[in-house]
Amino acid sequence: MKPMIHDYQKNVFTMNKKIVLLLSLVVVLLSCNKAGDNEYIITGTIKGIDNGKTVTLEVQDQVTGQLKPIDTVKIENGKFTFKGSAKEPEMHLVQVETVEGKVPFILENGDIEMVINKDSVSITKVSGTYNNEELTSYKENGMKIQKKMMKFQKDNMAKMTQAQQKNDTVVMNGLRKEYSKFQEEFATQSEEYLNTHPKAFIAALIIEGMFNQMVPDVSKIKKYYTALDKSIKDTKHGKNIKTKLDQLTKPVAAVGATEVGSIAPDFIAPSPTGKSISLKESLGKVTIIDFWASWCAPCRAENPANVAMYNELHAKGLNIIGVSLDKDAAKWKEAIAKDKLTWNQISNLKEFDDPIASTYNIKQIPSTLVLDASGKIVAKDLRGAELKAKVVELLGK
Repeated sequence: MKPMIHDYQKNVFTMNKKIVLLLSLVVVLLSCNKAGDNEYIITGTIKGIDNGKTVTLEVQDQVTGQLKPIDTVKIENGKFTFKGSAKEPEMHLVQVETVEGKVPFILENGDIEMVINKDSVSITKVSGTYNNEELTSYKENGMKIQKKMMKFQKDNMAKMTQAQQKNDTVVMNGLRKEYSKFQEEFATQSEEYLNTHPKAFIAALIIEGMFNQMVPDVSKIKKYYTALDKSIKDTKHGKNIKTKLDQLTKPVAAVGATEVGSIAPDFIAPSPTGKSISLKESLGKVTIIDFWASWCAPCRAENPANVAMYNELHAKGLNIIGVSLDKDAAKWKEAIAKDKLTWNQISNLKEFDDPIASTYNIKQIPSTLVLDASGKIVAKDLRGAELKAKVVELLGK
């Protein structure tokens, strides 16, 4: 019997070794596909794309608004993987070589899964983390409303065209009223989401979008911001909301101080060389405060006329001080040189978060203020011929 027992023990030992080996392999495989606490693993699947085609992970530059690549991998057997670490949630995009369109998603630590349809990236499924599940759900609900809007437009296109041709305001207003109900439905969806999802990253994105309304509802924005979880308030987007709220509430007292007839509040900021320059030391017989930025096309379009005016009238007492709402020092300096701006230039490189812009309640650029010799504001937001005419008038006094 001993040989049989010996063989049995040997077989059991061999089987146990195999089980241990299999379990070890399972652990290794699981560890390869599961993200740690402070890292992300994006696992993507896409059929019908050749091996070796690239997949690029992109993010929007906060300053320029341009998309910039942060990682690139290659497709192998219809799959791709990105690995890394995210400091906080942020919207990103995935671009697959030869595929039209990009896949938006929220990059955050955790395991993120993507199933991409090469023929229609809009139906890509992104899942695996809380914020991406929320984004998918929110978008799906929004699509339901959008489909109703598109159906309404299709069903009533001919009716609206006919009404416009006949100038039938009753029909046109009726159709617009019906259409506005869908917009109200979108707003209701967003507000209901904000009321129930204070820990969701997209709640911050929704609130940020509320600033784009013609007249932002500050009390409503403040209410939703206050309800946000601290983890969302601490993100870049959460901080941006706080900054914008401060800008909308603080200037109330300052508005009167920067209206026509008021003495312009003094300010000081660094020049391109790093030297601090103040408004007070820049005053001439007539002074223009010019709020602009290198990235602002309308501002740049005004510069040739401003340069010509300055060259003609500086000797007679015209001074200009440019306050740039740039963030990139190199681009700011490059624009000054390219546009031949020889007057005083300053910037805190904080875009619209600039304290000078806040003091003067600047919401858009280009924006100008014209001051007399005493520093009193005598005109605002003049451009081109009107601006020059005002300067000539004041210099003649």
